[in-house]
Amino acid sequence: MAGHAGARLTLSAARGNRHGVIRFLATLAVAVSSLLAEDQVNPPEVEPPPAAATKSPGPSIVAVAFDARAVADLDEDRAVTAPLVDALVRTVTGAKDTAAAWRTLVGPEDRVGIKVTAHGGRYFGTRRGVIAAVVAGVRSAGVKEVFVWDKSAAELRAAGITAETVGCEVRAIEPPRGWDGEATVQAPCIGKLIWGDFLFAARAAQREPDLLSSKSNLASLLTRGCTKFINIPALADEAGCGVAGALHSAVIGNLDNWRRFTSFGEGGAAAIAEIYADKRIGGKCVLHILDAMVVTYAGGPGANPRYSFPHASLYASRDPVALDTIGLRLMERWRVDSGLAPIGTKAAWLQGTTVGNSDDKLIQLKTAR
Repeated sequence: MAGHAGARLTLSAARGNRHGVIRFLATLAVAVSSLLAEDQVNPPEVEPPPAAATKSPGPSIVAVAFDARAVADLDEDRAVTAPLVDALVRTVTGAKDTAAAWRTLVGPEDRVGIKVTAHGGRYFGTRRGVIAAVVAGVRSAGVKEVFVWDKSAAELRAAGITAETVGCEVRAIEPPRGWDGEATVQAPCIGKLIWGDFLFAARAAQREPDLLSSKSNLASLLTRGCTKFINIPALADEAGCGVAGALHSAVIGNLDNWRRFTSFGEGGAAAIAEIYADKRIGGKCVLHILDAMVVTYAGGPGANPRYSFPHASLYASRDPVALDTIGLRLMERWRVDSGLAPIGTKAAWLQGTTVGNSDDKLIQLKTAR
């Protein structure tokens, strides 16, 4: 570097001259210190992971399927929800035939994962009949390897999501062993590591006092287990980021050290959409189906019967932002009817993202047929 040419002094230039040697060593120390300081002020650039394509121009298509018979006393009628799923996929893809619609999304060469949300249990999590209908559709496209996953095996069992009820293998991330040590994402907000986070054990063993980190590890089931995935979240509110829907399931549901994204208001939540743009997440997701059969609109994302609404509907789109925007609008309406404060600015992070449309003018709602 030109600014540090003085560091190029050679020892031979000072040889035989004690004072010259001292001046040489002093100059070298200053130059090294200057170089180290420059590295701290201007650290080497680290190339971020390649991002998935941003939202396509034009409106986002959101298909909606409703049938009042789909839910009775919180129980799902699988005979009703299965054809609703088929209609959604046809409408989103534009295909007239259900099997042809699925073939536009997945094929025999794919390993397909189906991400669900089991936290709400049997009545407020992703519905088993909806999952089974998606599994059947994926298999109709010739896919041999298909599995369902969420974070906790215990929660999946409690929700009744088993191989017998959904028709394929059911897996769990099971922190901390389920995190991919070679697949990380970084965000500006800092989180405190706890047991279950990938780095917690190593950092705690070193007796670090703060255990803070700006990194999160992705789930191995996402990074290594599947080539494509379908996201089927159950719609609910969330105390930190406002909405637990498509983005929450796809991102928060597949990260460790995730609490920082739901604990610092809009600032932390803003990273959720940015992380979805990573090709290892958004680049693999071919479809989102938002389960709004029974929606927890306050006190979520777990089960809260007092503040739930039997909406008997499913929504589907390739755009997770559009789905979450519609879900937010529904929950705000039910909160007003119940005399509750609005979600409001907690969900402001949905606006202005590059991964989807939150503007009503750019969301085209279609009845599934």
